[in-house]
Amino acid sequence: MDQKTIAADPKVFLNSMKETVGKIIVDPAGFFREMPKSGGYADPLIFALTMGVAAGIITALATIVGLGGHSSFAGAASSIILTPIVTGVFTFICAGVLFAIWKVMGSQESYEVSFRCAAYALAISPITAVLNLIPYIGVIAGLAWTAYILVAASTEIHGIRPKPAWIVFGAIGALLALSSISMQMSARSFEKKMNAFSNKVGEMEKMDPEEAGKAMGQFLKGMEKGMQK
Repeated sequence: MDQKTIAADPKVFLNSMKETVGKIIVDPAGFFREMPKSGGYADPLIFALTMGVAAGIITALATIVGLGGHSSFAGAASSIILTPIVTGVFTFICAGVLFAIWKVMGSQESYEVSFRCAAYALAISPITAVLNLIPYIGVIAGLAWTAYILVAASTEIHGIRPKPAWIVFGAIGALLALSSISMQMSARSFEKKMNAFSNKVGEMEKMDPEEAGKAMGQFLKGMEKGMQK
């Protein structure tokens, strides 16, 4: 969309955004089939940043009410500020990775086309921000949906057959899902240990120094054994 139009009428801009998001969610194959392969980086970048802002706001609201972990206004503010910035940088990096993958798979398209695909694939990021609030399952659902969109882009824009596209992006999605689940499990285990440590410290405050020392020693030995398993 023309930059002057955006500045003159924000409603037109928002309506255009909603229409684009709707097309990608409902019919990603149709969207990529009609997507212009050229036209510069401004429009897809603006789209990606807008999706980043929306995802950041959702993450911030979840943080405030305590759904995304501990409730924190500082964490909420950082989500709103940092998410769009990270989204912009991520889009360029992700486009480079996708460009390399598609080239290996036989695509003849340019980096700009890959950038456009990466940027418009972020249409689902506000929804995946909500899905990520669901432990384990949310991440898997979000990655599976992303793989589906990238397969649509692969077949419609890059001329790659569906089967190899599904094999490649399905495998990448599965690896990312396993990595994410492993990190979530480690984080939850660490949080439980820290809560147990905090509770133990509270109990030791009521003991005399000798009893507290013995109790702390036993507790630390138990934690060490637990971390070795």
